[in-house]
Amino acid sequence: MSDPTSSAVLRGAVDLSTLRNRPSPAAGAAPAASPAADGAGAPSRLIFDVTDESFGEVLELSRTVPIVVDLWAEWCGPCKQLSPVLEKVVTELAGRVVLAKVDVDANPQLAQGFRAQSIPMIVALVAGQPVPLFTGAVPEQQVRDVFAQLLQLAAQHGVTGTVPVGEDAAGGEAEPEEAPLPPLHAEAFAAIEAGDYPRAVAAYEQALAENPRDADAAAGLGQVKLLARVQDVDLTAARAAAAGAPTDIAAQLLVADLDIAGGHVEDAFGRLLDLFSATQDDDRATVRARLLELFGLVGDTDPRVIAARGRLASLLF
Repeated sequence: MSDPTSSAVLRGAVDLSTLRNRPSPAAGAAPAASPAADGAGAPSRLIFDVTDESFGEVLELSRTVPIVVDLWAEWCGPCKQLSPVLEKVVTELAGRVVLAKVDVDANPQLAQGFRAQSIPMIVALVAGQPVPLFTGAVPEQQVRDVFAQLLQLAAQHGVTGTVPVGEDAAGGEAEPEEAPLPPLHAEAFAAIEAGDYPRAVAAYEQALAENPRDADAAAGLGQVKLLARVQDVDLTAARAAAAGAPTDIAAQLLVADLDIAGGHVEDAFGRLLDLFSATQDDDRATVRARLLELFGLVGDTDPRVIAARGRLASLLF
């Protein structure tokens, strides 16, 4: 995030002008993104989905309380790792910040408006203006630090409201607590928040050893392995190395991982399929194994995976 003491951070980063005055959904149909309201019209939810159609309401809400916008997608592994961290920190701030979640696949106009070239992408809204925060999955402490700066910036612009939480928000009834995570899953999440990916991998692998049908552990293992591979990688240097050595297996695999982590799914698949076509024997097996791993991360029903599987099959036979 830019220096929170500068008002310059509130302009020029993204273009939301086409979304400001969009018509609200038809009367009688409550928008999926709209925070629930109490009798006085105040928002009563801290975390909610937002759509292209309902974004105007969210912009208005940002004049009262700072809003963190999480641009994500179902196929994005780092998004799934970051999301619980964002929700935890927002919840702990007890109504001083709210979290609006944008599925970029379902809301292309918002994705374009925010110039979401890679995800997860986290942006704030303060008094109707966008504030770039960060991209990619980051440790919990970094999230806390950025949110603290955001609150300072919001205060400087007179945005100091809160939303009701707990019993106040639910008319005297607090929302039921979610079931606790299984111990090994909880250990993995704690390790991810600490940036200790090897410990998270070990926890997920143990969970799978105890229950090979644990789909959540399998998905988490693939995601955290990806995070471990791209952690602290210099993107520019990695791409330069891959461009200079088009048959270097390790260099090409790393850039494909970076593409997946940044949301460039088709680029990653295209790179690895081209590499698969140009390799033989053990190298080919290595590339195929990484492709299958990335297919699992994105999801077997994703059309990009289906298309890439088709091309892979044609190269095999």
